[in-house]
Amino acid sequence: MNELIKPETLFGKSSETFFGGCPHDCPDTCSMLFEVEDGKLLSVRGNPEHPMTRGGLCVKLKDYEQRHYHPDRLLYPMRRVGPKGSKQFERISWDEALDEIVTRWKAIIDQYGPQAIAPYSYLGNQGLVHGLNGGDAFFNRLGATVMERTFCGEGSCTAWLLTVGPTAGLDPESYIHSKYIVIWACNSVSTNLHHWAIVRDAQKKGAKVVVIDSYASRTAKGADWHIAPKPGTDGALAMALINSIIEQGLVDQDYVDNYTLGYEELKERAASRTPEWAEAITGVPVADIRQLARELATAQPAAIRMGVALERHYGGGQTIRAVSSIPALTGAWRHVGGGVTQFPVWEHPYKFDVMCRPDLIPEGTRVVSNLQIGRALLGEIPMDPPIMSMMCWNSNPVTQAPETDKIVAGLMREDLFLVSAEHFISDTASYADILLPASMGAEMEDMILSWGHLYLTYNTKCADSPGEAIPNNEIFRRLAARLGFEEENFKWSDAECLEHYVDWSSPACEGIDLTYMREHGFARLKVGTPDDRVPHKEGNFPTPSGKCEFKVEGAKNFVAPPFRQMYAGFQPGEDLDPLPDYVGARESHANDPELAKRFPLNIVSPKSHAFLNSCYANMEQKQQVQGEQFVMINQIDADKRGILNGDRVRVANDRGAFKGVARITDDVKAGIVVATLGYWRQLNEGTVNSISSSAFTDMGHAPSFSDNLVEVSLSN
Repeated sequence: MNELIKPETLFGKSSETFFGGCPHDCPDTCSMLFEVEDGKLLSVRGNPEHPMTRGGLCVKLKDYEQRHYHPDRLLYPMRRVGPKGSKQFERISWDEALDEIVTRWKAIIDQYGPQAIAPYSYLGNQGLVHGLNGGDAFFNRLGATVMERTFCGEGSCTAWLLTVGPTAGLDPESYIHSKYIVIWACNSVSTNLHHWAIVRDAQKKGAKVVVIDSYASRTAKGADWHIAPKPGTDGALAMALINSIIEQGLVDQDYVDNYTLGYEELKERAASRTPEWAEAITGVPVADIRQLARELATAQPAAIRMGVALERHYGGGQTIRAVSSIPALTGAWRHVGGGVTQFPVWEHPYKFDVMCRPDLIPEGTRVVSNLQIGRALLGEIPMDPPIMSMMCWNSNPVTQAPETDKIVAGLMREDLFLVSAEHFISDTASYADILLPASMGAEMEDMILSWGHLYLTYNTKCADSPGEAIPNNEIFRRLAARLGFEEENFKWSDAECLEHYVDWSSPACEGIDLTYMREHGFARLKVGTPDDRVPHKEGNFPTPSGKCEFKVEGAKNFVAPPFRQMYAGFQPGEDLDPLPDYVGARESHANDPELAKRFPLNIVSPKSHAFLNSCYANMEQKQQVQGEQFVMINQIDADKRGILNGDRVRVANDRGAFKGVARITDDVKAGIVVATLGYWRQLNEGTVNSISSSAFTDMGHAPSFSDNLVEVSLSN
């Protein structure tokens, strides 16, 4: 491992340099360098020694210090003094804030029981200590409602586990050895930039890069070939590829015979899923489907990078099962740089049970989905007792969760006591009764969850928190003390948490401990190098059979780790199809023609380029890069509606509406509109999740953000 970087070589002699890790919900989990002087963060840059970060940061993070010292940052505990949503607050002390929270919660527990209190969080901070810890353990000990977090990846995880088991699969760094790369439903340039750099390096060496996405994203424009299936039809394309690989005689029969289960049944299922059948569903020409199948099978090593967006329609889980089956059919797993990548987090030695303490959950505690918080707050889901208090941290559901109007109506309830730990008065925080100022990245020690590569990433506490902000874990330590919680984990320091939250004795951590992490900032897990890693060359899949399982008998729907705790008493759901197949979108012209008459356009809502979910959307320099809220629409659809480029338009369905500026472009096909996620409601006229449904997809209670029909019209 490289020696420590000397601060004077980068920043000059008057400042000090410390290792950092990007805490945001991004697969890159960049290793950073903090420049600090007299307890103040001066600047940040990517760590040039890190093989993934390679010295560069994305447009979101490159001026991270400006977020730390933004003039709108929340600096002190606050109490609401005006109407909910008015952003009228008065400063109070920490003792006053914590005393009021505990007093209100005790009264609610006395009247309704602890399940009337609901925690709401996600991956606004991916730190093991200040993101994934503390809150879960605290609320489990309290006996609060368990909030199921299925925003991102749980449908994908369910399908992945069924097919290949908890494996990291193809190492993202190994793509440098790939000769054929398919990026499927991932806008890498905007959401996985550092992996895109590796893909581009492979492309320069001669690899062909194919992007499969419903619109021409930044990534699609950098590919050698862009394939654009209609939204929600990727599963039909995947099944047709399986059909074509078999029909063209391109199956690696030796690999299939020795290292897979259920091939004959899959072959029979796929027999009718022809390219002609798929063309009618997806709009992708037959010739393109056959060519893609042939090249995937013959241009080895062939790599597939699956994006989370593949799960975000009703048949998303089945789509991922089909895509995950392809490398075993072609024998791509035999090669360095061959196979498929989902989330490499599966081989990280994090101890989620120690972090989250699911053993503290009282038997019979109810579970409510974060995706359906609006319905829950309004009583549309039977709730006994009702939710009378909610604490929100590391999340901003008013912009990020579906059915926004219902969430706002629920938060407006005068009888709902809302606590928000935040950096800014976000859309959600504006409805809070008590605001708690939370520390940011350089202000706390942590290790950051990495779900996009095979490195552990350390973050140094090296800067002072402004005002009276404190880290999330300290907030929960103080609350636990006031409530008399005696469990040892509520008394651990941040450093003690890190000692307990990683299995330092695992083979993956050979030669690595917390001292090493503090000295070097990052470490690659001991799971082979990118140049020799072939985990499934001879099968060895971590499935019950040890094989890639095309067919799984008796499978039940369930919600997969690692991004949420497995709670006590969880019961599996409905039976799942033993084999992968195409399952169409719920809201589509084919499945709901009457709805499509009223709302004829499919909407896709990808992540924004300059925002990280809703983070940075309140910062002027990021707004300038991202531009005002827009709606991409094809000329054909614009002409039908009398819309000119630059017109203000309204996008609506029965769930809600938002407004944006029309961008007429060939980057989207007729019948599709695109509006990106993350804009703040208080700064715009609605946001894209105003029209999103909170209905689940087929597996893992995943969200259906890309399974929505809308109409677009000129705005008044």
